[in-house]
Amino acid sequence: MEQTIMAPLQDKLFSKKWILSYTYLVFGTFILAVGYAFFMTPYKIIPGGIYGISIVLHYKLGFPVGMAALCFNLPLTLIGLKILGPRFGVKTFICFILTAVFTDGLRYFIGNDPLNLHDEVLLASIFGGVVMGVGVGLIFKARASSGGSDVIASILSKYTKIPLGTQLMMVDSIIVIFGFLVFQDWKIPLYSWLTIFIMGKVIDVILNGFSDDKTVFIISEKSEEIRKAIIYDLKRGGTIFDGKGMYTQEKKEILFTVVNRREVPDLVQFIFNIDPGAFISIQDAHEIIGKGFKSIEEKLK
Repeated sequence: MEQTIMAPLQDKLFSKKWILSYTYLVFGTFILAVGYAFFMTPYKIIPGGIYGISIVLHYKLGFPVGMAALCFNLPLTLIGLKILGPRFGVKTFICFILTAVFTDGLRYFIGNDPLNLHDEVLLASIFGGVVMGVGVGLIFKARASSGGSDVIASILSKYTKIPLGTQLMMVDSIIVIFGFLVFQDWKIPLYSWLTIFIMGKVIDVILNGFSDDKTVFIISEKSEEIRKAIIYDLKRGGTIFDGKGMYTQEKKEILFTVVNRREVPDLVQFIFNIDPGAFISIQDAHEIIGKGFKSIEEKLK
């Protein structure tokens, strides 16, 4: 059965959102290039993706890192367009072209080792991961892709049915191992995987921000009293679900609410005072969007 792939969302030309989007894109590609030029290439750290391969080729064959990445990204993205449809729009092309230009430009003007960290490769891998995470996060906020391994993973995911996130980890890990085999240094994959991990965490922060919100599930025989405490004492809302005990098969009410970290002790104390035997599950909320929290409009800014 033929699949229909939705075209990327388009902002109105020269609108505020369009300008903001391309501002994110330009700054994101520049910051990402700083990570490659200042932290990755001088210390032979392989951050996965096309730039991981390009760094290896730079040391073995002398190719400029950005130019080598561009030579990989251009045909890969064209193949991705043919196989996957309009998932990779014009922003993706702009993104990998700017990243290549900025990377080689920075290395031309600042030299091969501007930070002079010498043997402090751990510092380079940590701060490089942070810097590149910020860059990629801004690129994602612009609703663009840096191309490269994203395209490879998307194509593999389509034909193997393995989830895209798993494919990305597999592709990046293969590239890291490739760097280890070429450079014959066991520290390279360790530093590289550390960089990839930190990048992922920083990207999450850039996209979703810091959140101290908690989601709370409460099961109690005195759910009505707890409901009133949540509404009138904490000034919070919530939802009540109908449930059934797994062992006893008895019907139960499940209260669901969202509070911030500072309100958790108060909520637990209220519940304990009402029903010391209540069941409480408290989890980190990755992001809360809706009335009383971040609005959808704020999320899309």
